Amino acid sequence: MNAGAAPGIAIVPTLAAFAAAATLLSALVTGATLAYARRRGLLDHPGKRRSHRIPTPRGGGTGIVAAILLAGLPAWRVLDPTVPVWSLAAVAGAVVAVALVGWRDDHAPLPVLPRLMVHAGAALLVGIVAIRPWADQDAHAWWMLVPLVPLLAGFVNVHNFMDGIDAILGQQGLFVMSGFGVLAAAADESGIAGLAFASGAACLGFLVFNRPPAKIFMGDVGSGALGLVIGTVGTLLVQRDPAMLWACAILPSAFLVDAGLTLARRVLGGQRWYAPHRQHLYQWLVRINWSHARTDVAYMTWNLVIVAPLAWLAASSPERGAWPLIAAYASGAAIWWIGKHACLGVARRTVGHEDA
Repeated sequence: MNAGAAPGIAIVPTLAAFAAAATLLSALVTGATLAYARRRGLLDHPGKRRSHRIPTPRGGGTGIVAAILLAGLPAWRVLDPTVPVWSLAAVAGAVVAVALVGWRDDHAPLPVLPRLMVHAGAALLVGIVAIRPWADQDAHAWWMLVPLVPLLAGFVNVHNFMDGIDAILGQQGLFVMSGFGVLAAAADESGIAGLAFASGAACLGFLVFNRPPAKIFMGDVGSGALGLVIGTVGTLLVQRDPAMLWACAILPSAFLVDAGLTLARRVLGGQRWYAPHRQHLYQWLVRINWSHARTDVAYMTWNLVIVAPLAWLAASSPERGAWPLIAAYASGAAIWWIGKHACLGVARRTVGHEDA
């Protein structure tokens, strides 16, 4: 047990209890949101830039957000009472801010700039929480906010971009958070493990409604907030145990590769990077008539066969962790390139292609 863990707490049963509570809470709030969305006509309609065929309610990510706030953050504090209350409040405030701007955007689209400002502010709050322990020893540590704030804001937007078909973001959140939880437990950071496992369990509760065919979509309220929490947990774990840097960077690599390479291609092509599109690899798979379920299985296979073993190697031998990191992103880039060109080939042979 780490020095900050509460004495006398049975760690595994406590982790299981908070995870179970998060799953139940997420499912209940998602179900309530489904009823609200139907009543208010809060629907995502099919269109040229979308990958579904029937109007579907959105905003179900409120269940994930509620579970993180009411189970994940309390788990962090209960399992590690040394966590300052102000740190909990700052992280909670950041998550709520991103969720609220997403909720507003789910109801009526917002301009890009106000959303990015909120994302940057939320990232700054989390960055202060993460850097403060180092800054107490060396004031120069505050300069680490310069790369950290854009990185965390990037996580918000990457996961928003990648939320385009049934279950794909929910299962990614479950995978990455479970991986972070295992890493935190191995590093004797039970509080961070509690936050990670509860957040993953929140995704599981949401997937009850979002598995193909989805009854409700996550919406911006959930995708942005979940992306922030994924970045937050990874950052906190590295702050507590810098040896976990390589493994924490590897676990979300499937999404980072797809979003990063797609974004780079759009920017280099002179397109508006923030505009809706269907150019990610997972979207191209659906465009050549893969089902959402089949595409989800492909991404989870990517995670389980390539990402998880490389993350384990990096965590087991952090002094050589750069090599598994390079292997994860290089293999991911190869998967993206081969998959994208295979999809384009199928599209050309069948119905033609657009916005490649």
